This record gives sequence, C-alpha cells and structure tokens, in this order.
Amino acid sequence: MAMSEARQAWEEHYGAHERVWSGRVNIRLAELVEPMAPGRALDLGCGEGADAMWLAEHGWQVTAVDISQTALDRAAADAAARNLADRIDFQCHDLAQSFPSGAFDLVSAQFLHSTVPMDRARLLRRAADAVAPGGILLVVDHGAAPPWASELDHQHLEFPTAQQVVASLNLDESQWDRVRVAAVERDALGPAGQQAVLTDNVTLLRRASG
Repeated sequence: MAMSEARQAWEEHYGAHERVWSGRVNIRLAELVEPMAPGRALDLGCGEGADAMWLAEHGWQVTAVDISQTALDRAAADAAARNLADRIDFQCHDLAQSFPSGAFDLVSAQFLHSTVPMDRARLLRRAADAVAPGGILLVVDHGAAPPWASELDHQHLEFPTAQQVVASLNLDESQWDRVRVAAVERDALGPAGQQAVLTDNVTLLRRASG
C-alpha cells in the first residue's frame, strides 16, 4: 500500500532531524493532569514520546499513537532506556484511517495540528468517543503560529478557539462537564532564543460517570 501524503510528510519531518522536540512534557498536560488519579491514557500524536513518558512516570498505563514510525521508534527507545516500556504501548496510526481500540480515563491531544489537510473535527469526535465514563478529554491547541515559525510551514493550519473545538465535537451537553474552556498565555523561547508570549487554547471536558 502506498504511503499516505500525511504519513510521508511526517516521516520526512522526523527523518530530517535527529531530534525534533525538546523531550520535555507539554506544560498544560503536566499542570492539568498531575492532580488526577492515574488510569488508562491515550496520547494522540505522541511524537517522540515526552508526554507519554511523563504520564507513565506518574502511574498511567499509556497507549501512545503517532503517524510516524520514525518518531515512535525514537520514543520506544527512550522509554526502554527509562524502564517505562512496560507502561507504554506505542502504536502507529494514521488517525484519518484507523484509531486505537479501547476506552480511556484520559484522552490527550496536544497541539494536534498538521500541515497536511485532515478532518480534525472528525478525529476529535472519535477521541471523545474513546473517553471512558468519568474520564477526561484534554485538547490543547496553539492560539496562533509562533512568531518564529515560517509562514510556509503554517499556511494550511487552522487555530480554532477552545469554544470552537467544543462546538465542533457536537457533544451531548448533558453528558459532558466543561471543566476548562479557555485561552491561556505562557512565556516561550524560540529556537534561536527569541522570547514571546504564546497563547494555548485549552479544552478540558469530563464525561459523566454513568
């Protein structure tokens, strides 16, 4: 089967660098999930695995998914080196085509943007379906492209507000609690040390217990 355009793009993205990401957990995930009792977590678009490993270190059993096998291989090697391999199941999925099975106490989508067009609303609705009763859906998006990003890299990206994310999910309001739906600012450093204040759009929803 021919490699999809999206998979090819992400393989090229990861293949062009020895490392793409910092290796640090996403700050919103850490601050919002740390108080929670651990259970089963699904990390969508896990990249090189920083969030998945942080979750595993905090007691979660993690299914970590990415479209790039190159990224997953790096993540699995790091997890093994940190003695976390038995707590993380790395799976390769093009989420437009397939989705991991099971129900999860936490479904996390951190900056799940793509330069290749994708039906993100459909994907996130599928993510919401995977949340177990009483569980959490956490979606964190860029409010805008960072100032150091090239216009070419971000020309096809959309940056929905948290309210637009909730609307796109088309959820039964009686079955979901809006724990946090807001824009949150943070200080950030660019690759050349540039300083900027970035906005994260945070959508944190809890599914009813029964």
